[in-house]
Order: sequence, then C-alpha cells, then structure tokens
Amino acid sequence: MPSDRQNTERPDFERRLSDALHETGAAFDADRSALVAAGTARGRRLRRRRAAVLGSVAGVALVGVGGALVVADDGSSDRLPASVTGTPKPSGASSPAPVTADRMISTLEALLPEGRFSKAEGRGVDPNEPLVAPYAQVVYDDGHGAAAVSVTVDRVAPGGYDARQAVRCPDKVYAPYDSCVTSRLPDSSVVTVVKGYEYPDRRLDTKLWTAALVTPDGHHVSVSEWNAAAEKGAPVSRDRPPLSADQLRTLAAAREWRGVVDAVPMDPRQTQEPPVAQDDGTALRHTLAALLPKGLKVVAHGADDDSQFTYLVVDDGRGRSLVQINVQPDMSDVAGQLFGAGSETLPDGTLVAERKAPGEKGGDGVVMWTVDTLRTDGFRVVISAFNSGSQQTAATRTAPALTLKQLRGIALSPRWRR
Repeated sequence: MPSDRQNTERPDFERRLSDALHETGAAFDADRSALVAAGTARGRRLRRRRAAVLGSVAGVALVGVGGALVVADDGSSDRLPASVTGTPKPSGASSPAPVTADRMISTLEALLPEGRFSKAEGRGVDPNEPLVAPYAQVVYDDGHGAAAVSVTVDRVAPGGYDARQAVRCPDKVYAPYDSCVTSRLPDSSVVTVVKGYEYPDRRLDTKLWTAALVTPDGHHVSVSEWNAAAEKGAPVSRDRPPLSADQLRTLAAAREWRGVVDAVPMDPRQTQEPPVAQDDGTALRHTLAALLPKGLKVVAHGADDDSQFTYLVVDDGRGRSLVQINVQPDMSDVAGQLFGAGSETLPDGTLVAERKAPGEKGGDGVVMWTVDTLRTDGFRVVISAFNSGSQQTAATRTAPALTLKQLRGIALSPRWRR
C-alpha cells in the first residue's frame, strides 16, 4: 500500500488540535472575544473537550457517576458506564518506545483496511509541548473515493471530567448529528461513535464520523473520518466515510494505541482531579433562570455539568431564543483582548462591552447580542442571546428575546458571586 508522507511544522490538524485545547464550553462559540477568554480558563483547568479531535461534534453534556451501559441515538441517556469513573491501574509499560510522527502514521495505515494512502502527516510525543497530543492523519482511498482519516491519542485522569466528557454524546443545540451510540467493551473501556457533520449548519454535505474511547487506565483514543479528502476545503468524494461504525470502534480500540499512550507524559495537574465530578452547574442554571425577565418560558436547557457555562432556550410566545452564559474567575489577563475601544468602565472599575453581531454558525438570519463584563478582581460574566433556539437553525424571530439592557442587568447581577 503506497504512502506519500509529508510532515509539516504545523499542519491544519495540529493547529486545530492545539486551538481546541483552549476552547471552552465544548465549542459553544458564544462569540469570538468570549472564546478567547473562555479558552484561557479552560486551558488552565485542562479541560480537553471532545472538540480537540472531533471538530464540530464536540461533546457537551456531563452526568454523574453510574454503572449503566449507554446506548443512545439522541444523547438523552442519563448515565455513563462505571469504567470511565474508575481508578487507574498500572499500565505495565516501564519504558515505552519513543513515539514519532512516522510511528503514528504507520500504525494508522496498518490498522486501516487495504487501500491507497497519501498526504500523510503526523506528530509524535514532544517533551517540549506535552499538552499537544500525538496524532496521525492520512487520505485513504479504498477504491470508492478518497477520505481523510485521523487519530489522536492522549491521557485523561481516570474518573475525571475529561474521561466522562470524551465519551459523552453531543448536545444537539450546538452539534446536530444523526446518531450517537455509547457502549462498553469487554475490557471495560467505553467508546462512543457519533455520525455527524463537519458543518453543523449543513451548508455542505461533508460528513464527520468519530469514535472516542477511554480505558479504565485513562488511555484516550479519538478517531475521525470524513467523506472528503480533507475535513474542510475539499469536495465530497463519496456518499459516506469509508469505515462503518463497527470499524471505527475497532480502530479506536486497537491495542497498538495503548503503547502509544503509555509514552505520553501525564500532566501532574490532571492527577489531582478527583474521581467524582466537582463541576455541578445546577446553581449556575438556576441563577440564570431566576434572573430572566418575566414572561419568558424556559423550553430547554443545558446539562448541569459545568460550573462555568450553561444555556437556556426561552420563548416569550414570539419564537425561541437561545441564551448562554459563561461565569469565570481569574480572567484579568485577557482584559486587553476583550475590552478595547467602545468599552465602558463603571465607577467600581468593572469593564463592560456590548456587541451586536451576526451569528457565526450559519443559521439563516441569526443575530447574536452579547454583554461582556469583567470585575477588577478578574471575575468575568459574559452572556449572549440569539434570535433562534440554536445557532445552526434559521432565525425564529427578528431579535433575541432579551434586550441588551436586560442582558446587561443579568451580567452585572451580584448573584453570580454566590
């Protein structure tokens, strides 16, 4: 099987991976300035969301610990298998072999069915950048059309937030998909296969199918495939990606990746994360609901998995409106990126920025109104409202259900300090 390999300094997949390590809210895309600061906070907390390797199919919901097998097509299941909330086991690999870009690429090619390979790129373990995970990506052609296939491996703390988040079905408010199935393997690893799309708004029919696996030892393997020769910027070359759901699951579960993960250094901060989730976002959601103006009915809401982000979908009788909020401490270091010309400084030193902009996820006619606030101690509250129940769907009303004045009042409320 011929292979045309090329290792560039910063290929698109690596760039996407590195950028995604600093995203928040699992690709919630509140607004560009919100993502800058939110990404900084997430980077500090080492929350490597599924966006790191799954692009548009980033998982968002989190649940409490449990032992039930999840098999869901709509992401509605309430519990995850206990294997993702267990304790670490010795890997038995005292001196793992070095992981190079060529090793990543050759392993991926060897595990794929027979076909032709081209445009291979990869990255091994780099001690100077321990948070950039090893990966490989190839263009694979099984005779029915070229398709990009990629794999990324890293470590997650067993029982930690990342372990459960990695195998959680996405929230369809942010990442529409056709199916999501989570299952437990005989070795107690948990794997989730999602059949979705590269573009959530479906402006192009580029399909993105993914498999994410987490073992009881904290090995994390993510596989992605497209029905085009590149994740973006390439025409659709086949009806669907080349690997079936079972093949994706098998590829993610291949034993070869376990040795690769053993060579990835564990960030010591990850081992400090307790096995039971501490990110209960119930209070955040309840506070947002309590601060809404009268006359708004909450018709949907996000999962109570994140103490810094939540959303509500509200309706005042004139159409649905998505309202999302980030509440983040220690954000003073990004003040210069968020609050420039046109920002306001209140008497107590709080910075306030108000923005009206088009939506950024492709929904026809969608607009986004945002109020961003930063207290003098770095405590930040940013809230956005849209004139649709999702950024990917067309506008359901001419303007969001909340005015800028109302959004401002919510963002500046002292109740967030509680």
